[in-house]
Amino acid sequence: MRSLLAVLAAALTLTACGTTEAPVDTAAGASPAPSASATPITITDGHGREVKLDKPATRVVGLEWGEIEMLVTLGVMPVGAADVKGYGTWVTSAPLDASVKDVGTRQEPSVDSIVALQPDLVVMESERDAALVEQLEKFVPVLVAKGSDASGNLQRMRDDLTMIATAVGKTDVATKVLGDFDAALADSKAKLAAAGAAGKKFVMADGWKEGSNVNVRLFGKGALVSDVATELGLVNAWTGEVDPAWGLGTTDVEGLTALKKQDVRFFYNASDGEDVFADGLKDNAIWKSLDFVTKQQVTKLPNGIWTFGGPLSCQQYAEALVKAFSA
Repeated sequence: MRSLLAVLAAALTLTACGTTEAPVDTAAGASPAPSASATPITITDGHGREVKLDKPATRVVGLEWGEIEMLVTLGVMPVGAADVKGYGTWVTSAPLDASVKDVGTRQEPSVDSIVALQPDLVVMESERDAALVEQLEKFVPVLVAKGSDASGNLQRMRDDLTMIATAVGKTDVATKVLGDFDAALADSKAKLAAAGAAGKKFVMADGWKEGSNVNVRLFGKGALVSDVATELGLVNAWTGEVDPAWGLGTTDVEGLTALKKQDVRFFYNASDGEDVFADGLKDNAIWKSLDFVTKQQVTKLPNGIWTFGGPLSCQQYAEALVKAFSA
């Protein structure tokens, strides 16, 4: 097992179907957004901080992809985002406009680039450096979302979306998005049951190479996509140690032998084109001996399903599960 620090670091730097539902278009959609009135807003964010706005924010910079996805879903195109190119690779559920400016990496965004855009709000995640909040707050209000909580990640995702919606004056849009999301999950659960897949076991992973070694990151109990799958009636076969924030654990190929003699479908993510399972392990004897490999029950997710995203990415993931188990 890698250390918890390595797991958390990987959660922020790794991961990863075509768009299944477009973000709500408030200009033409059925849920008109309220006008950005001058009514002041006070929000308690994921750090327990009171964030005060004179009115709903309209010029927003997002520093983490999950929250950026939520902004676009709500009908608020950010003026700036961290790692725009990477977002386009890993997140397809809520595309960014070409007008969105890149403000640096998610790990080290540029304060100067952010301030130059004259935003009225910056949205970031609680895993990021607290010193960055202090730097930015000298120029602009900062809203910190939890980003992940393995004790209840689906509810956390709903809460983060609602909090962001409050800040941008889109609570009615958030209500519709979450209603549509719950209906989509119910539909996917019914389809899995009809296919005889209720109670079937799954594993979700991604991986990366360090020299000649392949490290495998498992999405265990409490990971967002694990919560989605269990909500659909599936059972997570990976019961190894995970961290309390992300529900993630790491192992190596040998560690996957714990899944032997189980009827498991193995899902993995490789949106960046580096497929360590299909390419890096194709000649590995241990990998080739695993039951889900010999039974051809290995499924690569369609590119661009963000496993740490909002309702639209979660819906994409649910639909990918249904497709695999219904084949």
